[in-house]
Amino acid sequence: MHLLISWLVLSFGLWITSALVPGFRVDGIKGALIVGAVFGVLHFFLGWLLFTVIGIGTLFVGFIFSFITKWIVSAIVLQITNKLTDSLSIDSFRIALAGAAVLAFLSAGQNMLFH
Repeated sequence: MHLLISWLVLSFGLWITSALVPGFRVDGIKGALIVGAVFGVLHFFLGWLLFTVIGIGTLFVGFIFSFITKWIVSAIVLQITNKLTDSLSIDSFRIALAGAAVLAFLSAGQNMLFH
C-alpha cells in the first residue's frame, strides 16, 4: 500500500511540476502515472549508483554536499526518463534541474504532511 501511495504522490508531483516549470511537460494524468512509475523505478535502481559515482568522482566532496548531489542525480534520472518515455518532455538539463528542485520541494512538503 505504501508503494502505491508513493507512486501516486510522485505522479501528482510530476504533474504539478509540469504546470510550474516551463519546458517540463507531462502528457496529462495518465502520462504522469507512466512517468512516475518509470522515474521511480529508475531512481530506485540507478539513483544510489549515480550518487556513489558522483561522490567518489568529486573526491568525496559530493558526499559532503549530498543535497546538491541528490538534486543532480534526480535531474539526471529525469533526463533518462525523458529519453525512455513519450509522456515526458524536458527541453534542457537546466529545465531538468528546475524540475528536480520543484520535485524535492514537493517531496519535502509531502514528508512534513504525512510523517
